[in-house]
Amino acid sequence: MSVLTYPEAVGVGLLQGVTELFPVSSLGHSILVPALLGGHWQRDLNVSAEGSPYLNVLIGLHLATALALVVFFRRDWARVLRGLVSSVRERRIETVEQRLAWLLVAATIPVGIAGLALDSVFRSTLGRPVPTAVFLSLNGVVLYLTERLRRGGTGRRRAGASVAPGEEHLDPQELSDRRIAGLTFRTAMVIGAAQILALCPGISRSGSTISAGVFKGMNHEDSARFAFLLATPVIGAAALLKVPSLLGPAGDGIRGQVLAGAAASFVAGYVAVKYLTKYFETRTLTPFAIYCTLAGLGSLAYFTLG
Repeated sequence: MSVLTYPEAVGVGLLQGVTELFPVSSLGHSILVPALLGGHWQRDLNVSAEGSPYLNVLIGLHLATALALVVFFRRDWARVLRGLVSSVRERRIETVEQRLAWLLVAATIPVGIAGLALDSVFRSTLGRPVPTAVFLSLNGVVLYLTERLRRGGTGRRRAGASVAPGEEHLDPQELSDRRIAGLTFRTAMVIGAAQILALCPGISRSGSTISAGVFKGMNHEDSARFAFLLATPVIGAAALLKVPSLLGPAGDGIRGQVLAGAAASFVAGYVAVKYLTKYFETRTLTPFAIYCTLAGLGSLAYFTLG
């Protein structure tokens, strides 16, 4: 008998697509929401249960989110790939596209190594409601401190990106690429390494990288853009490693549900990234910080005092 229903798959797909890109932790919500709903949702969608296919299903849904990012940033990825190919062919790193391509490669290395070494340990050990609620609260605190300590006050005055004289004719995406390409490789690797924190359920991948970018002096818009570009290969690679298992016995009885969930995740992810790229042009992480802190503490109280 299937351990995943179509309503569960679509619900989790929508949840994953939105929360993967919002700085609120997709894995944290994928653990907490079923546990809070209880009943068959809690039974079927338990990431730490022995033999449960739920974690593989979640990672499969991540592939749909990665595809949504590729579609949304298709022009950017075309420039990045063009820059990477020309850089290898010409053996130089001079243009904005070439530098951006290698910055993304360098920033992906730390989390790639850590993910292969630690992913299963973190998720199997910490993938339970109580530690997840604690990490979600900490995620909120980190987001809030990012705004208060780095910028002072609410930081709203530095949320958007300014245009330098002589650059008014350039496309906004090209302007952002130019600013991101100005990062050092060391800074890019530090920002990329922040994704390692997301191995802890409740800590947001996008929240960690955006916060790291802000601490390194980037504005919110460029930090979010760099975070979403960084997320694409990391999410996609992790998903591709797990998807083959769904083609074997682990996927028996749930492949249709996974496809339905993936479709929901793709749509939700595309809408989420479209909204957030506009949101961070003028606004900050503070609302997400408040939400994560309250949701985490509320969930912790429910699971420990209820």
